[in-house]
Amino acid sequence: MWSLSVPFLFLLTFGQTKTVTYDFNLTWVTANPDGLAERKVIGVNGQWPIPVIEVSKGDRLVVNMYNGLETHNSSIHFHGLYQNGTTSMDGPSMVNQCPVVPGASITYNFTLEQTGTYWYHCHTDWCYPDGQRQALIVHDNNTYFDFDDEYTITMSDWYHKLTEDIRPEFMSLYNPTGAEPLPQAFLVNDTQNTKFPVEAGKTYMLRFINIGAFVAQYLYIEDHTMRIVEIDGVYVDETTAEVLYIAVGQCYSVLVTMKNSTEKNYPMVTIADSVLLDTIPSDLTLNHTNWLEYNTNAGYAQATLEIDVSSELEAFDDMSLVSYDHETLLPEPDIQVKLTVLMDNLINGKGYAFLNKISYTSPKVPTLYTALSAGELANNATVYGEYTHPVVLDHNAVVEVVLENQDTGSHPFHLHGHAFQLVTRYPSYGADFYDYSAGTTFATYNSSNETITSNFPTYPARRDTLVLPPGGYFVIRFVADNPGVWFFHCHIDWHLAQGLAMTFVEAPMVLQQRLTVPDDHWEVCRAASVPDVGNAAANTVDYLDLKGQNTQPAWLPAGFTARGIVALVFSCISAVAGMASITM
Repeated sequence: MWSLSVPFLFLLTFGQTKTVTYDFNLTWVTANPDGLAERKVIGVNGQWPIPVIEVSKGDRLVVNMYNGLETHNSSIHFHGLYQNGTTSMDGPSMVNQCPVVPGASITYNFTLEQTGTYWYHCHTDWCYPDGQRQALIVHDNNTYFDFDDEYTITMSDWYHKLTEDIRPEFMSLYNPTGAEPLPQAFLVNDTQNTKFPVEAGKTYMLRFINIGAFVAQYLYIEDHTMRIVEIDGVYVDETTAEVLYIAVGQCYSVLVTMKNSTEKNYPMVTIADSVLLDTIPSDLTLNHTNWLEYNTNAGYAQATLEIDVSSELEAFDDMSLVSYDHETLLPEPDIQVKLTVLMDNLINGKGYAFLNKISYTSPKVPTLYTALSAGELANNATVYGEYTHPVVLDHNAVVEVVLENQDTGSHPFHLHGHAFQLVTRYPSYGADFYDYSAGTTFATYNSSNETITSNFPTYPARRDTLVLPPGGYFVIRFVADNPGVWFFHCHIDWHLAQGLAMTFVEAPMVLQQRLTVPDDHWEVCRAASVPDVGNAAANTVDYLDLKGQNTQPAWLPAGFTARGIVALVFSCISAVAGMASITM
């Protein structure tokens, strides 16, 4: 029933476009990519790493996914693909579809209207750190630049435990600060010490993708200059860079011309951003060397770096890039969505993440299906539930998102369904960008400040994932020209699990007219016993009645702190234990 991971191609009768079909049977397999610990990972057709999806612009991609994981739900999100007209194929469970339960199947079927470097991953619960993530490349026969060959290079953090075992320790009363789980290793192409054979004098396009769950990485190539030509699937004017900073969810394509000599092999160095880590265990190696391999008989020198070198590297500032199509800055927005990031504790003592004091909580009906079943009330944000943090956008409105950070950590935010213009960010890349000692001094954006607005770019770069600095802000713009339901969230998977997300419901009345959800997607809901009509509380009688909706835990009473709650809990435990010992 399920084919091998090699795609089966059906040539169409017109032009060179084709249908590319992948049959995925998800099952557990065993892997040991860092050589330190064997563990279960999510494989496809009995193999891991899972297949790189490769298509060309204009192709139709069909992915038939069967969930054979027995105990875990799944889905597939095609990260960076706009899904224009096919929002039901976007993949996040309880946003655009129901979760695919064990024993169920789903088909993702859409046409590729973009080109560039992307990836795909599970978007259900805490699943993709367990291995269900890989590159997705949409080839372009009409690039504005020339190259001789190419490599796709993924980088990721790696955990020795399953996420189901990490979760209780992370979302715990005993982790009130919300300290992120520390990875045990870092991988390149799901292994280490990777060699990339190259030929002297040739130019290669290197596609870099951070498919990790948490940690950003710096990257440089010894004695070679990188020329950036694409970010997140969007071409930019060719720009040289010595060092890249690639956050989780981000993609870069660069051109690198090889030397004419084959005397040595050159280190390609990845360095984990150590300031993201609360502690650095002595056995965690942050710096890794891979190589451009000119000569198999030459040596493979390791890069020699200090453990804290990441704080000394000056990475290229993506805000300075110019979109190759020279799309001008969008006009003043029709709607401004102002958001504030906050990390705090709720009444249960656990650490949560918030946008405007809302910690995203999944609804009882997928938000897309509420939009399709609510009739004219689909324009009323109330029907989607308070804790999905919905914002309804008018068709073709110019949208400005102002995201301010009242947290001392950075957050790479990803928008589904769009690439957005990079309007401004504070602070800029440089010495102050990763100042984690910001304390309680948080910058706010003032749209009336002419010093800021006069420096807006004429031709801003566009991408789908942008890093929000500690204590700083960024401003982005996009046009709501893609009717659908689109998730906006931090791509650090632990922060998403804490609720750092919201929902854009774009042109719902147009959506109702244009979208047809395939039958097998409805079958997925029935298999999962998830209602597919009604408001966020699954109420089909009164869509404005949210009684019974899923909610976040209550806020702490005034005067309580996380540390105080932990002390209180331990005091209560001690008291109970003491009473028990007396009665005995």
